[in-house]
Amino acid sequence: MFVFVCAGCGGELTAPLSQVSLPVHARQKYGNGTRLPVLMQPGTFAVDPDPWGGPWRMWDEIDPGEAEARGIYAQAYALSDSTPGASVIAPGDIRGTRLIPEKRGGACCGLDGADGPNMACEACDLPVATRIDDCSLWQAVRLSPDAVHRIPADGVHTAPLSWAELAENGEKTPPFEPIATWGGRLGPNHYWSWSPQWEAAAGHAIAHLLVASQGKPVKVPGGLSADVFQRTLDGLLPAGPSTRRAVLAGPGRPSLDVGVDILLVPVHPQTGHTWSAADPAASTYPVPLPLGVWLWLTSPQSYLPFPASGRIPQDVLRDDPLPLLPNSLFRADRGTFQHTLARLPAVRSPWLGTILKNLVQGTGADLF
Repeated sequence: MFVFVCAGCGGELTAPLSQVSLPVHARQKYGNGTRLPVLMQPGTFAVDPDPWGGPWRMWDEIDPGEAEARGIYAQAYALSDSTPGASVIAPGDIRGTRLIPEKRGGACCGLDGADGPNMACEACDLPVATRIDDCSLWQAVRLSPDAVHRIPADGVHTAPLSWAELAENGEKTPPFEPIATWGGRLGPNHYWSWSPQWEAAAGHAIAHLLVASQGKPVKVPGGLSADVFQRTLDGLLPAGPSTRRAVLAGPGRPSLDVGVDILLVPVHPQTGHTWSAADPAASTYPVPLPLGVWLWLTSPQSYLPFPASGRIPQDVLRDDPLPLLPNSLFRADRGTFQHTLARLPAVRSPWLGTILKNLVQGTGADLF
């Protein structure tokens, strides 16, 4: 475990934290006026390897070689020129800081971090972090890498869970959920929708699926996997007889069949490592999915009610009213898709570059 301290005076700025993988939805912007929850679990932190926030440089100010050195292989409108490596934590884990009122940014319903660090060390007044809690953004605090240091803290140092333990006891992420909004005169409101986490996970995965497709049609498993991936893949890839096959693979899953080209596999939530088969075929491409999404796809929770007498137990679903379902087709998160594909070297292929360019220009936007 670690505690983050101020680089100016050494004062403690956080509770003891354990490092985990950065969630794939960390940069997601969702809806309009929605109230997203906290990004990080309490007691955890993740390091964002990419710059975030201002100052910005326009694309024509950046040499292509510099962009590729930063892991960006497709044109962007502008790139952040801030220091990479910020540590992202839950707002409830910050300590010894105060807000800087004049650094409110261009926020609508809260703080968006557009003006840079908006939290200062209480002891020495050094700007040390950026709090984000505006509508449509995941709530988080980003600790500035050049203003804080992390030091080992007392506590139990546990090894990462094994893949078998995660498959058995990992927490599933439901594919749909109530979305909170700021509402109007009557106060906060909600609507039922596909999960923002699933939409971001799908945007990330579809970028990899396109690379794995090699420009050929891709067939994913039926059911929920098809609802999430197939429509977008069919809209972006050409039709044809030569189809590449994708299957769900991972800990506890059956052995792979012959003729499998693409594996939909989980990412370890603590280490960020992608699961790999013991003896994968050289031609298979692993497509990463957040563990909670992968667990639901491999063993979905039934929404069918079952009889119960007497007082209904807490984990039993009632059959009146029936469980709500989204009233729209699933759409992967466009921003996550673009961010991911631009950082895959394969996007330099003309056909992939055209897909990304068309999406930026609005063509195919109805797929996302």
